[in-house]
Amino acid sequence: MNTEVFAARHIGIAEKDLPQMFETIGVENMEQLVHETIPDDIKLKKNLDLPEGISEHEFLSHIQELAQKNKVFKTYIGLGYHESLTPSVIKRNILENPGWYTAYTPYQAEIAQGRLEALLNFQTMVSDLTGMEIANASLLDESTAAAEAMTMLFELRSRQQKKEETVKFFVSEEILPQTLSLLKTRAIPLGIELVVGNHETFDFSEDFYGALLQYPGKYGQVYDYAEFVEKAKAKEIKVAVAADILSLVLLTPPGEWGVDVVVGTTQRFGIPLGYGGPHAAFFATKDEYKRSIPGRIIGRTKDTDGNPALRMALQTREQHIKRDKATSNICTAQVLLAVMAGMYAVYHGPNGLKYIAEKVHSQTKKLAKSLEALGFEQLNSAYFDTIKVAVKDAKRLKETTESKSINLNYVDANTVSISLNEAVSNEDVKTLIACFADSHDSKNHSGLDIENGQVIPVALQRKAPFLEHEVFNSYHSETELMRYIKKLERKDLALNHSMISLGSCTMKLNAASEMLPLSWAHWSNIHPFAPLNQAEGYQEMLKTLEQQLNVITGFDATSLQPNSGAQGEYAGLMVIRAYHESRGEGHRNICLIPASAHGTNPASAVMAGMKVVVTKTDEKGNIDMADLEEKAKLHSENLAALMVTYPSTHGVFESSIKEITKLIHDNGGQVYMDGANMNAQVGLTNPATIGADVCHLNLHKTFAIPHGGGGPGVGPICVAEQLKPFLPSNPVVKTGGDEAITAISAAPWGSALVCLISYGYIKMLGAEGLTNATKAAILNANYIKDRLKGKFDVLYTGERGRAAHEMIIDCRPFKANGIEVTDIAKRLMDYGFHAPTVSFPVAGTLMVEPTESESLAELDKFCDALLSIRREIDEATADQPNNVLKNAPHTLEMVTNDAWEFPYSRQQAAFPLSYVAENKFWPSIRRTDEAFGDRNLICTCTPIEAYAEA
Repeated sequence: MNTEVFAARHIGIAEKDLPQMFETIGVENMEQLVHETIPDDIKLKKNLDLPEGISEHEFLSHIQELAQKNKVFKTYIGLGYHESLTPSVIKRNILENPGWYTAYTPYQAEIAQGRLEALLNFQTMVSDLTGMEIANASLLDESTAAAEAMTMLFELRSRQQKKEETVKFFVSEEILPQTLSLLKTRAIPLGIELVVGNHETFDFSEDFYGALLQYPGKYGQVYDYAEFVEKAKAKEIKVAVAADILSLVLLTPPGEWGVDVVVGTTQRFGIPLGYGGPHAAFFATKDEYKRSIPGRIIGRTKDTDGNPALRMALQTREQHIKRDKATSNICTAQVLLAVMAGMYAVYHGPNGLKYIAEKVHSQTKKLAKSLEALGFEQLNSAYFDTIKVAVKDAKRLKETTESKSINLNYVDANTVSISLNEAVSNEDVKTLIACFADSHDSKNHSGLDIENGQVIPVALQRKAPFLEHEVFNSYHSETELMRYIKKLERKDLALNHSMISLGSCTMKLNAASEMLPLSWAHWSNIHPFAPLNQAEGYQEMLKTLEQQLNVITGFDATSLQPNSGAQGEYAGLMVIRAYHESRGEGHRNICLIPASAHGTNPASAVMAGMKVVVTKTDEKGNIDMADLEEKAKLHSENLAALMVTYPSTHGVFESSIKEITKLIHDNGGQVYMDGANMNAQVGLTNPATIGADVCHLNLHKTFAIPHGGGGPGVGPICVAEQLKPFLPSNPVVKTGGDEAITAISAAPWGSALVCLISYGYIKMLGAEGLTNATKAAILNANYIKDRLKGKFDVLYTGERGRAAHEMIIDCRPFKANGIEVTDIAKRLMDYGFHAPTVSFPVAGTLMVEPTESESLAELDKFCDALLSIRREIDEATADQPNNVLKNAPHTLEMVTNDAWEFPYSRQQAAFPLSYVAENKFWPSIRRTDEAFGDRNLICTCTPIEAYAEA
């Protein structure tokens, strides 16, 4: 074995395993399997034009050299991004721990209680600091959260406002520039009219349905918005506030003014800058709006035995239920980052956070008073961590500061703003003062000793207590926090325990060598608005990744800005919209979407201002060509796009795909390919070859960014030449095409830090490794399919009986035995496996995707588990529900209880196959009571006593 070949470490199947697998499948070799799986007319005619793969050692040396091209300055730019200090205990035990970063979204609550508790801590922290009643489990970034607030309040307009078509939304001129850009993107297709102005002169006319304020303002001024909110409420104008979370430790929480929504980012709670992301945004609101909140909410409930339990509440997967009627296309979160931010609050507690906030504020006051003593005018009358200073010559000051490796925010030729952070020392403040003195021809550098008074008005000083819950007052030593983190980790089944065979989600290996650079300061501590010459390593990596993705997809250009798959969908459709408008065809607004599509597809289309027309699928799960042709021709005058997933959501390479894309083009539309299943295409076919015009890619699926328990994700879009001019921009750092649409995400390159993972994945695998990974994914899926043949029916296969990289197992026949698909999902936990995707895209089914990184031994364990469950199904009867499937999963508490009132043995319950005993994973709770949780919605860390009374 060549130990330097990364593909041999990433791909789980060994050469010696192939004969057995081929025999099971019934093929002579891999070429025959690929031939029988992928239609000949879409196969690539040549290998990917990418370099050969490199070894892990070579990659780490390369990425270290690249990192040195980034210059780590002391950066005081602010604008929503600040240097923060990640406690080492959190970095080591969460960020760098596969037990946390390889976990899946906690849909299966019984094996996800650890992450759910960590997210409940996050929600509690946000609710406490904002003064709001309920918070979600994070959003993608602050600007996205603000846009979601704008659209949620739009949906919540009164009946009268909707009748009178009240569409104006006021935005304070103090808003962050990237947020304003994203608001413009979201507002246009929905018909929302943005009015940007001064909140102090706002007229509160009845033309407005909502308003957005920044607290503190973008250059640091702290305003008292109480009167504004009072006047707005009198006119039925709902108010959202974008707030700095650290400032809320010292400032009056917006909830006390009666606002409707508070949003922001938790980046400065221990999350690296990472050149813009990923960071966990927050979204807090009133309890009365709980069914309209975008994203995910973690709530309390109870399990079968009445014990307290946590689970995702309310609209867990609302897009897949409501589709084009969904209130948002957000179907993910930033779980890993939210967990880190919540743990930051747990570790420091209320007193620690006060210390940090007071230190930052004190340093800012010292700086302000010292600059005033030097003769500079400080322009903010009230501030927390940011001052705005009038200067005679900002250019000269910039030369001085940059020579000292310092970045400020240069507002204009005569104004700068300076935002301090928790990493700032007394020496740093002295250096800043010296820079100003040098640029001002002053010799007085002694400002640090100047007496500083109160600069936060009494009315704006926080008086309400926060983080009084036990969890925030118990784990302040490293030993205690380390054990708490481990306690939660043990409750969660992640990829470091066993295969997670989730169809459509691609839970593949996230190689350690890809992950290591994320912790390095030269990657993690770069501000997204730093001058480009300070981020040359990032620029080289990002541009190379864009080029790599261009080659893989066959397209001409890529934007890495979208920071989730759903945002990629939206970005692709907005680019198509802009293209049509550029040709004088802005009336094209019909989006054809197959009935089998991901639920985010129709939700994204509606957000992009399109009208969804659903097309049928035939009995084999393929697009119904006759129905598609009829609807394409019917709407040819107004056809904007087709959204198609390929291979299909049913796990099949449809042979008519080129016919489908031609039909759309012939009728004036563009083809958007959902890249959720790109794992089956790389190196064998691509979106350009099938005739698509744009696709998004889930870098957290195909290209190895870990799911992190439900985020981070990256959803870049790749486009054909005609769409290149419209790729999204950023208002601070130029990105995108010559006719760029406004921003899709807050940062210029979205979640740039985790793009390192996909860059490394492609760099180490190389052209041959990438192609072999795809072949292995197809091989593994077909191996499972044929091992289960005769016991489980696969709902859809290709024309030659092959699955793509995933398959849908039909569990509906087992209803005759009283067994539902959920019973099988829960019983798999007793065998040590996470359930496959349940009831999507077809109710009553399991969607299985093994990925290329699993070994034959692991595939066999999984098959053995399902075959054993199949025998248990045969023994079950509808009139005897007290069986091993209905009672699954079985907890340690059940199995060790003195009482055992079940008609099967403890061994069958907990150790049904011999391999289970070697590495037993115990679900920490029994099945959750979803209905009870929704009836008694509690989404914060309330005391157990209060919960018991619910």
